[in-house]
Amino acid sequence: MSNGGRTLSEADSKALLREFGVPLADERQVADAAGAAAAATELGYPVAVKLCGDAIAHKTERGLVRLNVADAASAKVAADELLAKATKADGAVSLLVAPMVGGSRNLIAGVVHDPQFGANVMLGIGGVFAEAIADVVFRPVPITAIDADEMIDGLATQKMLGAFRGEAAVDRAALAAVLLGLSALASARPDVASVDVNPLIVRADGTLVAVDALVEVAEPTSPSASARRRRPTDEQFRALFEPRGVLIAGASSHPGKFGFVSLHNLLASGYKGKVFATNLQGEHVLGIDTVADIDQLPEGAIDLVFVCTPASANEQVLRACAAKGVKAAFLTSAGYGEAGDDGRAAEAALVTLADELGILLAGPNGQGLVSTPASLCAMIVAPYPPAGRIAVASQSGNLVSAFLNYARQSGVGISRAVSAGNAAAVGPADYLDWYADDAATAASVAYLEGIVDGRGLLERLTSIAARKPLVVVKGGASESGARAAASHTGALAADDKVFDGACRQAGVTRAVTVDEAFDAAATFATQPLPKGPNTVVLTTAGGWGVVTCDALARDGRLHLLALPDDLKAQIDEKLPPRWSRSNPVDCAGGETRDTIPEVMEMIAAHPAVDAIVYLGVGIQSNQARLMREGRFYPDHGLERIVAYHERQDERFAEAAHELSLRYNKPILTATELAVADPDNAGPRTVRATGRLCYASGNRAVTALGHLWQYAQFRNRRGLN
Repeated sequence: MSNGGRTLSEADSKALLREFGVPLADERQVADAAGAAAAATELGYPVAVKLCGDAIAHKTERGLVRLNVADAASAKVAADELLAKATKADGAVSLLVAPMVGGSRNLIAGVVHDPQFGANVMLGIGGVFAEAIADVVFRPVPITAIDADEMIDGLATQKMLGAFRGEAAVDRAALAAVLLGLSALASARPDVASVDVNPLIVRADGTLVAVDALVEVAEPTSPSASARRRRPTDEQFRALFEPRGVLIAGASSHPGKFGFVSLHNLLASGYKGKVFATNLQGEHVLGIDTVADIDQLPEGAIDLVFVCTPASANEQVLRACAAKGVKAAFLTSAGYGEAGDDGRAAEAALVTLADELGILLAGPNGQGLVSTPASLCAMIVAPYPPAGRIAVASQSGNLVSAFLNYARQSGVGISRAVSAGNAAAVGPADYLDWYADDAATAASVAYLEGIVDGRGLLERLTSIAARKPLVVVKGGASESGARAAASHTGALAADDKVFDGACRQAGVTRAVTVDEAFDAAATFATQPLPKGPNTVVLTTAGGWGVVTCDALARDGRLHLLALPDDLKAQIDEKLPPRWSRSNPVDCAGGETRDTIPEVMEMIAAHPAVDAIVYLGVGIQSNQARLMREGRFYPDHGLERIVAYHERQDERFAEAAHELSLRYNKPILTATELAVADPDNAGPRTVRATGRLCYASGNRAVTALGHLWQYAQFRNRRGLN
């Protein structure tokens, strides 16, 4: 190990772990073969005999373990053979004698240090399959009893934790106690670099016992951290997102240049504040009379400068703007931190200057920002999204555009959005922290790449998620953090899984893809939180219901409710006998004019139901479209039936919205027509209600799972 680290002997490792409540097999440490035989007889046969030493870590690989030793004579032979294998490098050695412990299930638990998040408690499937299965979860230290329970629930191989092949279910309380003990150890002993308890055997009666454990110690280290800057003030953020006036520094008459595009987008979005622009030639651009020098502009009329000038000019731009009362600057200019040592030095100097001037410095090397409450689109790219209640902060400008494009496609709009660029002075967490108190925002979504200060970020995200839902997509989700030998904790400490554990602890919703992230944020922004996991799928056709139920089973967070008898009886009065009489509620083509709204209300009103996924909106309008486009329209009564079909889908979509409001339960409407034919009356009306029409039942289920997970986070921590 680095930092002068060393591995404690197995005996010393176990002694330390016993102090913190880790259950370990009864064993004896002896010096010679005679002692081994005596200890074995005392413990009862069969036993295991191991060579133990301060410098011995990997016993199995070196053949330093003898298992199933059946009698005293065999114990002496085993002891002599093991002592003969000792080398000078092993230092002082001894023998460990322990009873053989049986159990068909092995777990692994421990502590691992992550460069960003520091000490983490780890739990996974152990034994020889630990690396192959890689079913492992992490939480940053210290953990709570809630964290411990969630770690156990987070293992994918839950069947191994329940009653298994005639053996009892794992004692979850005892397992949680092990995790809490490891957390306490890591907190009390910052010199402990890692702990590896593998295997942690589950005995036939469900109790736990560790038979092998190693502790590594080293000089205490702290997770890497940058100097933590103070978050910009509310006044500065208001200058950025709700400016009274905006200056485009470096405006251009050339429609291909950023100085033109940004001025165009600002004016085209309908910004009502005062607009100013500088241009060295003093050109007339898009109806704006530019000036050659910022000194020519009025004082106190501009809150935000949007900088499109070269990096070499920017210090002078900031000084001149500060003299005019500007409080926020967004820099599109490249050539800073992304451009090598000289660029990093220039960036640091720019940050220092902005701090001295009292200016919020956004960027540099960013694409811009959007603030729909101010009709503000200060961007060097499109689009300008519809107004809504989702706020975006991204370390990738392209992904800001992606979220804005999803907003346009879905109709679920944006409140604020910013491309953080190099985030030299203001990082994504700063924006997210401000969004969490922003009255225009209901939920935030962020894209993060490099993490410099994991512990600091965790603190910020925890505070943010406690106030409003936060969805995060992380770039670079790889196994690059894996290290050490395959059977050891460090090999499983992949950066992405550590980050995932930090998100779960903080109450942050982790999305795998950008579209999943937008779906989740849109759901948070438009649906109430469920009171429980009990979900009913209402469908007009069987196949949709089947695949959506499969999605529920895969997701694992929601529960497909067995329909209560009284609810079945109610539905019987509205549907023909061929309906499914189970969940999913398959109407089986038995709908009349009012069936869908009436059945949906029966389901929504039932106290056992927490959420509904409604499938099939738009079917009638799909037929209407074919009729409208066919050569027989509008004759043969087609005009009338087309209007009826479209009106029905409008009613169904409106019913889902109204019933969700009335009963304060999430009702998610899903159809592939949301993307296949967005002008269909069904998805079009869902958009008109302000809600997301999900492109599939699978996507609706994933979003609903995130909704329930966040509701649980708030419930368990008393945040409601």
